[in-house]
Amino acid sequence: MVGTLDSAIAEWLPPLSLIAIATAYAIRMIRLGDQGRPVPRWRQAFFLAGLLTLAVAYVSPIDDLSDELLTWHMIQHLLIMDVAALFFVLGLTGPLMQPLLTMRGFRWLRHLGNPLYALILWTILLYAWHIPGLYEAATFDSNLVHGLQHLCFFFAGVAFWMSLLGPLPKPAWFNGAFSAGFVFAVRLIGAVLANILMWSGSVIYTRYSSGEVAHGTTGLADQGMAGVVMMAESTVITLAILSWLILRWAKHDTERQELIDLAASRGVELDPARAARAVNAGQGQRLRERIESGSMHSELSGRA
Repeated sequence: MVGTLDSAIAEWLPPLSLIAIATAYAIRMIRLGDQGRPVPRWRQAFFLAGLLTLAVAYVSPIDDLSDELLTWHMIQHLLIMDVAALFFVLGLTGPLMQPLLTMRGFRWLRHLGNPLYALILWTILLYAWHIPGLYEAATFDSNLVHGLQHLCFFFAGVAFWMSLLGPLPKPAWFNGAFSAGFVFAVRLIGAVLANILMWSGSVIYTRYSSGEVAHGTTGLADQGMAGVVMMAESTVITLAILSWLILRWAKHDTERQELIDLAASRGVELDPARAARAVNAGQGQRLRERIESGSMHSELSGRA
């Protein structure tokens, strides 16, 4: 009876969770639209993509294959931890998250904007759930524990992407070389696990043996391929993020200098640090409008 209940809950929890999340997002999005603060369509599209990615991870053949081969289980985990989490974060805005962040039990989520918290969470959750005993208990012994494992992986991915791309406030020092170093550190930590899977001389997770036989492969070959998949995916994402960070840094530097030059041409003394903060926070256009309208000059004159 307990096993049947466990299986039923595990089977229905993912789709019901997706429905609940989509409903909450839609309600909040409609309310913001009524208030004149619409959620950009590109963010809505990313949020929908996140839901579809989770659906693929759970209701496609990937879910069945993940019970038979470690390689497919790794693919499922990467879809949840990296791809779906990225799309969800890109689909969020500050106003969308505001009700959740003001609830007493969820105020701690504000810390996800801090890369140090994200790095610690990501590392602990990734490695704890790959301890052989805990991993196999989640994968084969309990569907509920398996669901908890996937939830932890998704949360770890959200923490990583939120600290890098999310709408939550970030530390002033987290830009340029620091953000690139953060990405490199996170991916390097993941690469260690990938190398363990690729080069281990013994099978770490033995309960895939029947599925490996059915698919005509061995435990070491399956394990090695899972490590290759993890390493390849991590490499692609790392290169993409670092390229994006370089382009963003160049764009921000150009925008910062343009603001300083504009202020100088209007007789406004603009602190370069203030211009940099505005650009990094995505408020460069707003600062430009204030300079052009003369409100910056009036503000500085009032202080004098």
